[in-house]
Amino acid sequence: MPGDTSPKSSTTAPGHLQLLKAAVIYGLPIYCFHTFLPLVRVQTYTPHSQHINTTQTSAMASRLVAWDRLVRYIPNGGESTVRYGEPILENESDATSIAQLAQDGKLQVKVLEGESIFSAKLTDKVETVAKLLGPIEASEVPIIRCIGLNYKTHILETGRPLPTCPTVFTKPGPAVADHGEDIPIPKVAQEQCDYEGELVIVIGKDAKNVSAADALQYVAGYTSGNDVSARDWQREPGKAGPVPQWTFSKSFDKYAPLGPCIVSSHVLGDASGLDLKTYVNGEIRQSTNTSDLCFGVAKLIEFCSQGQTLQKGSLIMTGTPGGVGLFMKPQAFLKDGDLVEIEIEKIGRVSNRMKFE
Repeated sequence: MPGDTSPKSSTTAPGHLQLLKAAVIYGLPIYCFHTFLPLVRVQTYTPHSQHINTTQTSAMASRLVAWDRLVRYIPNGGESTVRYGEPILENESDATSIAQLAQDGKLQVKVLEGESIFSAKLTDKVETVAKLLGPIEASEVPIIRCIGLNYKTHILETGRPLPTCPTVFTKPGPAVADHGEDIPIPKVAQEQCDYEGELVIVIGKDAKNVSAADALQYVAGYTSGNDVSARDWQREPGKAGPVPQWTFSKSFDKYAPLGPCIVSSHVLGDASGLDLKTYVNGEIRQSTNTSDLCFGVAKLIEFCSQGQTLQKGSLIMTGTPGGVGLFMKPQAFLKDGDLVEIEIEKIGRVSNRMKFE
């Protein structure tokens, strides 16, 4: 775990040591994801491979796209044409300021030409962004797979043990929303509207029965996302039936805003070690690092592609950390007009205002 300097045990394998540390830090039962610990025996998920070193996995990311970072935008000059572009940044640390630069009228891009984010090629033409949109259109997204309870901090606040395999549910393509777009909250979902800041994987080519070792070859890139949720329809037996009921409660139109850009996997590798923060009206609600994920990018792709095709353009929302409104004391659900911002290091901040219908 970050900042942990406890001594290593000569009788415990490195992967086991990390799990033991997690159990001590979070006060949770000890589970092993890939092999057996001598202390506890549990049924584990091991479809293809053993523990994958994240540094090695990062190096195996293939270049599926021609750009490093991609934004979708409307240019200055009175045109209404939507285009793709590569942000011109002085250094990588400026990536978190992409949305602010666009808002200030200072974001310049090199135009990308192509019919989709996957075929877009870099040109020498430079434009200034008039309006920044989300990086991918809903029509390009076949499906969104979502992972429940994948951050140790979030698992802790729910009172559940660490999982032995990922929990998966889905959102439909029309749930995709642009950066800066108002999120329509239907009357049926206004009582307990909540946020979930998440790292989102963009699949760059069809993947089926993929091993963790090969997983990054199928990743086009990553973006920031908000898994907007209706908690009463997720958790209350009178509405959700046998709880939890994730899909209906999270699948309303525009309930997956994304942005401000997609960063390619050849830049971010397996996206480990990235700070993630969620703000509501400027107040920080969630703060974690992607190193806290129970199942990282490679393992999620391995698991989700078993016997089923992850189609090109599909998304995987990797789960949310602790700090959601549901578990605050007192509970702090979203209200009409609230501004929710999800910021991930090296990717940027996606901002959306809730609009109760």
